[in-house]
Amino acid sequence: MQFDDEDRERVESYQSRQMKPAERNYPVHDKELLAMRYALIKFRVYLLGEQTFAVYTDHASLRTAMKSPHLSQRMARWLSFFAEYNFVDHYKPGKNNILADALSRRPDYDPRTVLGRQVIDDEDEDDDHCAVCIASGINLTNVSPEMDLRDEIVAAYADDAVYAGIVAYLRAPSDETLGALSRNTRNQIDRYHLDGDLLCYNIDKFDAPRVVVPNDDDLRARIIHEFHGSPMGAHLGREKTFAAVSRDFFRPHMYKWVRKWVRTCETCQRVKPSKSSQAPLRPLPIATEAWRSVSMDFIFGHPPDAEGRTGVLVFVDRFTKMVHLIPVRDAVTAAETAAHFIDCVFRHHGLPESIVSDRNPRFTSAF
Repeated sequence: MQFDDEDRERVESYQSRQMKPAERNYPVHDKELLAMRYALIKFRVYLLGEQTFAVYTDHASLRTAMKSPHLSQRMARWLSFFAEYNFVDHYKPGKNNILADALSRRPDYDPRTVLGRQVIDDEDEDDDHCAVCIASGINLTNVSPEMDLRDEIVAAYADDAVYAGIVAYLRAPSDETLGALSRNTRNQIDRYHLDGDLLCYNIDKFDAPRVVVPNDDDLRARIIHEFHGSPMGAHLGREKTFAAVSRDFFRPHMYKWVRKWVRTCETCQRVKPSKSSQAPLRPLPIATEAWRSVSMDFIFGHPPDAEGRTGVLVFVDRFTKMVHLIPVRDAVTAAETAAHFIDCVFRHHGLPESIVSDRNPRFTSAF
């Protein structure tokens, strides 16, 4: 980034990539340093030799991590690479690091918009940004439960013993209603709250609320159909379907539920190709008698002989390793190959029980 004449940040270039499987296991400090190292490599032609440039990060502890006396071998190697550059690092909180932080946010998902409700108040209609926020909210309404689905979810809580007790406690907190809950539910009761009559669940305080799905098979089938079987769902795989469902809904063991649904989806089984695994490699059976098992192949590319033949047809007995070599032309046919086999192998040794060859068309066709 550079600053323009009005001291505003202007982006010169963006760079990003997916982390490799091994990199996903890095600790947080190493992941932040990996991003810094990747940027320095990509912009090396601009940064190497500069007097001083700044590196902004929203990871506060990264400033002290590079000065820690207890460095891993990976961080030590990277610090030697960083020493080639003359830079200073600055901490910039994510809420202020808008230009870079926007790249790690999904443009179609705003956690402030839940179940079609929008953060914008009626008195903000004259705000210049109001149209943008409303458009985002309308887009999110497509993946949120409709009013009739909302009513079905609320009505189904009464038939679910676990969630009926949670709803009763949240509506009228008391020792009696709290004592009716199980110990595990009491330990997690602070993660639940009511949005009107709708029970919502937060994994943590930074997580967007998710609608709790009661134990109703028809209701769960309707929800999973909206995210998988509808035209908007597009019959995606279990990982993408789970990511879409879990963004708005919560249910214990939801991944197993989604995996079972996708695995048994009739359309997916009928349309999607199955992953055909290769046959396992296995050794050839050991030959027990001479010329009972024969290997055959072609070798081309030799200097031509007096008749212009540049290839060799090789027959090898797998038991004695005895060899028959027959010169052939490059354009040898399957019929000629069969004639050589009869003349050199069958005439002297009889018909073998097995022949080992590759998938050469001369072997798999008329031969």
